[in-house]
Amino acid sequence: MRFPEFEGEWEVKKLGEVMDFKVTNSFSRENLNYEYGTVKNIHYGDIHTKFQTLFDINYESVPFINEEIDISRISEENYCKNGDVIFADASEDLNDVGKSIEIININEERLLSGLHTLLARPKKDIFHLGFSGYLFKSNSVRTQIQKESQGSKVLSISVGRISKIELSFPSVEEQKKISSFLALLDERIQTQSKILIHLKSLIESLNDSLS
Repeated sequence: MRFPEFEGEWEVKKLGEVMDFKVTNSFSRENLNYEYGTVKNIHYGDIHTKFQTLFDINYESVPFINEEIDISRISEENYCKNGDVIFADASEDLNDVGKSIEIININEERLLSGLHTLLARPKKDIFHLGFSGYLFKSNSVRTQIQKESQGSKVLSISVGRISKIELSFPSVEEQKKISSFLALLDERIQTQSKILIHLKSLIESLNDSLS
């Protein structure tokens, strides 16, 4: 399917041609907390379990780096920016290796990409904000990432190997239309999910009352 006002072939590029990778940290959960701090940190486990495809910091619970941790040597260019894509580079499950989020709103907060993550920054004017998040969820991209992963009990993907995968994408204007449409579908799915959870809770309460 395609929106009727667009035509022409999509561009095909290797990920390494359209994105640069930045340095991440290896802070464990013991180095993080949810109460205080000045710099927040993306842990790969949260990419697997709770963060939305399009990451808006206003709606996500993100831990701080403990204040006693020295982060003064971290360069400003390695702090996350809107449009960055963060991959979880390790997983015990093939379906989750290389799972990713796109940062669409950092709200001027200071945020770092942490343990077992890869931080990719698109080159200027390549992607419309919000498109990359869905691009890296597509079957063609996910299949390539899974094929490039290595390991037995724990699977992992490296910068070198993920840089080889091919991305197919349209003009920025078409990207904008696609991402807006998919974001609307996501919003409706989340709304329906909340309704189902509420109904399930009501049913359980009724069952408890009858028992």
